[in-house]
Amino acid sequence: MLGSPFTARLLAMLADRLAPGSPLADRILGWPGDAGPSGDSVPLRLAGGLHALVQTGRDAALAAVYADTAAHTGDALWQPVAAALAAHENFLMAWLNSPPQTNEVRRAAVLIAAGHWLTARFGLPLVLSELGASAGLNLLWDRYALDLPGLRLGPDDPALVLSPDWRGALPPHCPPEIAARAGVDLNPLDPVADRLRLLAYIWADQTDRLTRTKAALAEAVRLRPPVARADAVDWLDTRLANRHAGHLHLVFHTIAWQYFPPAAQARGEALLAAAGARATADAPLARLAMEADATPGSAAVTLNLWPGNVRLVMGRADFHGRWVEWLASAP
Repeated sequence: MLGSPFTARLLAMLADRLAPGSPLADRILGWPGDAGPSGDSVPLRLAGGLHALVQTGRDAALAAVYADTAAHTGDALWQPVAAALAAHENFLMAWLNSPPQTNEVRRAAVLIAAGHWLTARFGLPLVLSELGASAGLNLLWDRYALDLPGLRLGPDDPALVLSPDWRGALPPHCPPEIAARAGVDLNPLDPVADRLRLLAYIWADQTDRLTRTKAALAEAVRLRPPVARADAVDWLDTRLANRHAGHLHLVFHTIAWQYFPPAAQARGEALLAAAGARATADAPLARLAMEADATPGSAAVTLNLWPGNVRLVMGRADFHGRWVEWLASAP
């Protein structure tokens, strides 16, 4: 459903054919707790490990499969995969220790549109605070261009160009100025040291995502957006304590808030409400969220503004940013 038939085929085959008897298979099949997408995502850990073998050039036979994913089915797929599971067991066992972690750049389409909308609304430079920033790739959304029907937003020399399927009205053309930026993550990834992990967890047949992520990683290496290793709500408390006179403070998160424990969510909401009560016309506060809600299959895009405690529904978006439905009225 998310556009990776090869990953679907690979995981279905592993589910059918992986048999107990080796340390790797026994660990996967006997995984304690929830191995699925609501828990530890063990199948995606394994898929990422196999892709990492290809990315690092460790397995030529497996690389041949990944070079032409559509052509390999049945035994033509299983035999090199099974051989890789046996030959690289230690590598894959170590890879299983860490959960999947990605930094989906296409979600920046929503950030670009919202940044222009907020600039049209307030006319102030932005101070950015991202929760769940991973490698900080989406902290650099102002360095990406958004190509829409009849409108292009972003710099003249973008690091990459996003072209989602855009539905609804167009955002205003009002280029934002970023005065400062910072992010936080429990396990921030470094664009150099963790490059392999970021690329391996992109599904192998989605070559456009690989190309975009490589371009974003190159920009992150150049600009080094600061991402702190900390609890997001503790960090947010510190960020909200600072008043940014003459600036709009934009707190944002994309498919991250939903993973915070309920107590952390409640504390974060209280901190934002308290900071919003202190906000003024010359130092406003905004909170942009792109998160799953009760509507399956896509994320809600919402915006809270202070002073005034105004909540706006800006639209909906595909979880990976493939399409955006923009519902925001003119600012």
